[in-house]
Amino acid sequence: MPAHTFSLTRRQCLLAGAAAGLLGAGPARAATLPMPTSLPDALAAALKKGNPLVLMVSLVGCPFCVIARDNYLAPMQGQAGLSIVQLDMRNRQLVQDFSGVTQTQDELIRRWGVKVAPTVLFFGRGGVEVAERMVGGYIPDFYGAYLDERVRTARAAVAS
Repeated sequence: MPAHTFSLTRRQCLLAGAAAGLLGAGPARAATLPMPTSLPDALAAALKKGNPLVLMVSLVGCPFCVIARDNYLAPMQGQAGLSIVQLDMRNRQLVQDFSGVTQTQDELIRRWGVKVAPTVLFFGRGGVEVAERMVGGYIPDFYGAYLDERVRTARAAVAS
């Protein structure tokens, strides 16, 4: 992880989110990202446009997830055909993984070994990760640059 990062465990993120809620902090309008029921379908749609599937792992109440989603990922949604979706830790909603197995979002996230929110993953053909994960929050001055770099890497991998 670069020196300019910070990360929270699930518990720390929940506590930070609760504190932010008590202080009245938070955006006036929260952005949303689609929550797929089928990752193979979401990936096929992304690949059809020549792009990777960008997936944000979030946690309800996580203030750093809100920053990543509202300020970086949601504005990128739809740019040049970029497909960005979201799954949530502790979410019991069912999703089909890349191998066709249906499980809860939380089970899939745990299977991927994701322990920090936010985490952004970049998938190419066959549901293979094609760029380094972005784990945790980054200092705002650097987050956009790191995200752009990962998207370029993932797009190059999908194009080859």
